Amino acid sequence: MLPLSLAVLPWGILFGSLAVQRGFSWLEAQLFSGIIFGGAVQIVTVELIADNASMLTVLFSAFIISSRHFLYGLTLRERLSPQPLRWRLGLGFLLTDELFALSGDRRAYQSRFRLYYALGAGGSFYLAWNLWTFIGIVAGASLPDLTQLGLDFAIAATFIALVVPEIKTLATLVSVLVAAIGGILFSLWQWELGLVCAAMLAMFSGYLCAKIQRSS
Repeated sequence: MLPLSLAVLPWGILFGSLAVQRGFSWLEAQLFSGIIFGGAVQIVTVELIADNASMLTVLFSAFIISSRHFLYGLTLRERLSPQPLRWRLGLGFLLTDELFALSGDRRAYQSRFRLYYALGAGGSFYLAWNLWTFIGIVAGASLPDLTQLGLDFAIAATFIALVVPEIKTLATLVSVLVAAIGGILFSLWQWELGLVCAAMLAMFSGYLCAKIQRSS
């Protein structure tokens, strides 16, 4: 997890500085990372609250952005369902995109040693994310607007590093290409739910491709 923890350093600093510069106290900004623990949803939520968006808009946006974690949970359900509730709750809270990317091995979560391994991996990322947030809070209170430095590219770079190694089948490749093209087009067309539409279209395309391959 160490390379991934370092990769989100600009992302964490960006959030910490953004929250402070949008009027949140240092404690509120730190609690965002301590309780929510989700980079994308934290940044979007801070921006929406700062723009005086309605509570319904904030909650709906957070729900949409975080909905992928439901799929993560379904994927790991069979492996984790035999475990006690304390393990399911703890690892469920720590199940970020990064930890999920490291959970593809068929032996993941299958023994007590591997459970502690996952707990250490997810916990180390949690500590790193909160540390980067704190650095961003300090930087945001003493430096100019860090949002102009392009630190948000760390978000794209991190997900590229997570996705590319997982492209092992034609269906996955189709899903990635459709998501990328759809995301760009919907963004140019300024669709508010363009990212969600691109993701749904990509999943359907990947499913259709896999079904055609199985039937051929």
